[in-house]
Amino acid sequence: MEPALGYPDLGVLILADGFLPEPWLRRPDPAFRAVPAPSANPELLERTLRERLPGAIGATEEEIAAAEARLGVTLSEEIKVLYRVTRVYAGDDFDLDEADRAGEAVGCELSGLEHLCSVDGAVRHTGWGLGAKRAVSSAPDAAVQSLAGSPGWIGFGSNGGDEFAVDLTPGPAGHFGQVILVDHEQSLGAELVADSLTDFVMGRMREERRDRRGDELPAVARVGTGCLESIQAAAHPALEVLTIGAWDGTPFSLAPVTGLPRLRTLTAAPGTLADPLEVAGLTALEFLELGAQEWRVLLDAGAVPRTLKAAAITVRDQDHLPVVALANEILALWDRPEIVQTLLAGDLGPAA
Repeated sequence: MEPALGYPDLGVLILADGFLPEPWLRRPDPAFRAVPAPSANPELLERTLRERLPGAIGATEEEIAAAEARLGVTLSEEIKVLYRVTRVYAGDDFDLDEADRAGEAVGCELSGLEHLCSVDGAVRHTGWGLGAKRAVSSAPDAAVQSLAGSPGWIGFGSNGGDEFAVDLTPGPAGHFGQVILVDHEQSLGAELVADSLTDFVMGRMREERRDRRGDELPAVARVGTGCLESIQAAAHPALEVLTIGAWDGTPFSLAPVTGLPRLRTLTAAPGTLADPLEVAGLTALEFLELGAQEWRVLLDAGAVPRTLKAAAITVRDQDHLPVVALANEILALWDRPEIVQTLLAGDLGPAA
């Protein structure tokens, strides 16, 4: 289980190991037509670095080729130039002063060639409780693809907390080898900081805000008081996440979203569904959060979607013991270990 967030709920029931919400599994779109930025200048970059780092020891062509083979990518010419000038780390010959000089010359805490690695989206995952309610999509004019990670985001340094990477899988308006910043406080996306590594080293920075369109309509919809007032208004082939919040009116029917191909998350506050059995018509669900009574209806009818990877029961002010029993019924459908209950009996003494 994952711990509850914000409310005294049980937390998220993990029904299948090794799965993450779809945004953290999304692969980059191909970038076959991407080319280096006009500002990319390997000759100027090498000349500048050699002036700043006289006597530095660079990596061999064999070492660079080995790094490409390990990473499974073809590195940009600029990043190859960087490590031809200084390999930074050299096994037992590590020199802290040399590493500091290299960092000052490049403009960040520089990683060694052998420590180059792609940004792993799974490492940035925040858990199903939050992650299942997120979505990502890239604008047609985005320079950076809205992803959690990419085999083509090659981290080469940091600012002490966030990671700088050369982007080999840029967005439609981006350039091969551009420099992006992967914020450690964010779980999705990255920001463009330089069109090329040459620009980065020369201090010619630029800024592009992360594209947050994925967390808005039509991919993400919120229905209820202060939000959309009907399920029909949320229905769209691109809908991925549907949240039904507090609502004083007539409970909602899920009929307008039945069969939507991308709807993977449904969160419905207790009492907001006219017929909980309509959940069975949501054929792509990965995450489901309902009240205890709604879960009871699904369990009694044998209608719990077997596509689920995680689930949650909204508890709020209810007695937790019956809800634990309900959770164990859900876990049993996936042959998962049950929640263990321990009863403590004793005399607490007179009330104060």
